[in-house]
Amino acid sequence: MKPFDPPRRDVSDRILVPMDDSEHAGDALRYALETHPTATVTVLHVVGAPSMLMGEAVGLTFEPDLDTAAAEHAAPVFERATAVAGEYDREVETAVGLGHPAREILDRAAAYDGVVIGAHGADFDRASRRFLVGNVAKTVSTRASVPVTIVR
Repeated sequence: MKPFDPPRRDVSDRILVPMDDSEHAGDALRYALETHPTATVTVLHVVGAPSMLMGEAVGLTFEPDLDTAAAEHAAPVFERATAVAGEYDREVETAVGLGHPAREILDRAAAYDGVVIGAHGADFDRASRRFLVGNVAKTVSTRASVPVTIVR
């Protein structure tokens, strides 16, 4: 007698996909849309908190409305996410975070059934190339209170 093989079904209602402009982030979104066909997928783009020491975020220091400036900074990422979702005839929700990426993702993760994150972010071409998983993905995967899938 053959054992009963129940059909696989998606039991996740809400999936968080942190996204920047990296190739791995796009792959993570595609994976989330394919693997969780009925889930609400939220794309989160985290803009670094403004300080005099943080690359692109320095420009935000001088903006009169930080939230508007952060949303404008995230717009190209969300346009890309919307285009990817369109390939699957799906829509995505979007959210902008401000601060350290890993911390912001972890703070939001508990409100979701899972996180799908790219193995490396936009800084992949720098010194982190030698690692299999980037700092943000590693931190999120070890500290999140919900399941995390890392996509390479």
